[in-house]
Amino acid sequence: MMFIMNKLPIAKRVQVLTLLCEGMSMRAAGRAADVSYNTVCSLLADAGKACEAFHDQTVRGVHSRRVQCDEIWSFCYAKQKNVPTAKAAPEMAGDLWTWLGFDADHKLIISFLVGRRDAEYADSLMQDVASRLANRVQMTTDGHKPYLNAVEDAFGADIDYAMLVKVYGQPEGAIGRYSPGECIGAEKHTVTGCPDPEHISTSYVERQNLNLRMGMRRFTRLTNAFSKSAEAHYHMMCL
Repeated sequence: MMFIMNKLPIAKRVQVLTLLCEGMSMRAAGRAADVSYNTVCSLLADAGKACEAFHDQTVRGVHSRRVQCDEIWSFCYAKQKNVPTAKAAPEMAGDLWTWLGFDADHKLIISFLVGRRDAEYADSLMQDVASRLANRVQMTTDGHKPYLNAVEDAFGADIDYAMLVKVYGQPEGAIGRYSPGECIGAEKHTVTGCPDPEHISTSYVERQNLNLRMGMRRFTRLTNAFSKSAEAHYHMMCL
């Protein structure tokens, strides 16, 4: 029999949220905790909004030295190429990108957002990162072009900014379209200020991206695990 109450006890809420944080799907968490799927949806929305508010209020005036930014791909409802033929696709169906501004020294996520991989979202990320920093920093991004104008608009000349552009080649002995490209080199490009060449890197934020993929089924590649709504996807990111 399903656990039915107008308000779940704290212990039950903690159980559900813990299961979600351990990477379990929303339906699986509901079965394991003996609550309905709709209850899990409602609890995730409430917890996600609370986490979002906590992050927004507390991650301010950050004293950082090195910031790394990157984006990680996922999708909502259907992959982008399948959205035109999908039935009842929601507004945000298709590719979803999670953008991160990451403190390389303290492993703190300074800022994050979920949306498209375009100039609008690059600008939103950089404006938010800039508003949360207390001092001049060294920043590294990948070679995604929208970062150039976004960083300039948010920081002007008050930043030491560089791009790390990775060069990919065909992997040796690769068979099939799912074989990943092999990184055969990386080029460091100074854009603004005087970034330290020793610390032009995106390794820490890329490791954080791997943590997301390993910890949340909705980020796993080449499976049928994916977000059914952008709202739930964002609330899970907040959590």
